Amino acid sequence: MKSGRLVSLLLLLQTRGPMTAARLAGELEVSVRTVYRDVEALQAAGVPLYGDAGHRGGYRLLAGYRHRLAELYAREAEALVLAGLPVAADELGLGPHFADAQLKLRAALPAPLREHVDRLRARFHIDAPGWYAEPTEAPFLPEVADAVRAGRVLEVRYRRWKEPTDVDRRLEPYGLVLKAGRWYLVAGPGPRTYRVDQILALTVTAEEAEIPAGFDLAAHWRAGQEDFHGRLHRDEAVVRISPRGAARLTGAAARALAAGGTPEPDGWTRATLPVESLEHAHATFLGLGAEVEVLAPEDLRDRIAATVRTLAERYG
Repeated sequence: MKSGRLVSLLLLLQTRGPMTAARLAGELEVSVRTVYRDVEALQAAGVPLYGDAGHRGGYRLLAGYRHRLAELYAREAEALVLAGLPVAADELGLGPHFADAQLKLRAALPAPLREHVDRLRARFHIDAPGWYAEPTEAPFLPEVADAVRAGRVLEVRYRRWKEPTDVDRRLEPYGLVLKAGRWYLVAGPGPRTYRVDQILALTVTAEEAEIPAGFDLAAHWRAGQEDFHGRLHRDEAVVRISPRGAARLTGAAARALAAGGTPEPDGWTRATLPVESLEHAHATFLGLGAEVEVLAPEDLRDRIAATVRTLAERYG
């Protein structure tokens, strides 16, 4: 919508300084001609916006001009309210600052919009951790966050899953990620990912961390997630599954069943499902009881049959 695009253009110039029409067009995903028209519209509305010619030219705002928060649209105010995670702010040691920022934001909004976001805040609550995840304590999280903000090298005692379990590491922090209620530190060299709750001791040094030029934390995390999921389901199992069993499938298995399942006359469905490993599949399919029959691979079918025989003998 044009009104929203005009505000975006204005805020880009306010936060980034002078920008050429081509750069503005790229940021707003419109044509350069559209940028020219938008600039003319803002100038006609009295915004002190002007352009400089030459190699280092571009559009800029008159020094001292600021766009007011009172001009926020309702959807933008909603996004700001819902973007705040008070639990995350508390864990990072920023709880009081978060509360102050929310208070200032609320005070800056016009009365009707302020009442609207108050109602919204009362009707939405964000609880990030999963149902079956135990709360994790990360006592050194505030110190890690301070080091990330200040760009300081960390010396840590870290507990990992393989021997030797407790190791000393020198880390150059690139950023923090909150995933399913657990904090992760992405740090060099590497970079590699460390669970903050597994840090046993920590010293923030005076040494400045060197973050590689162009490093993008969000892009790095997405790439890591894609690689993880790509390696997660490397095996397959051919099964027959009842409607009740199918309803209990989740994730990749549920998607594969929906996309490639073949209905059979007895109401069951034959499908090839991705599995993490034969060991994991053994436990998963046993959990479905009589609602599933594994047809292949033969090794998995034999393992399940052996387990069922053992259970039958044990329970008489």
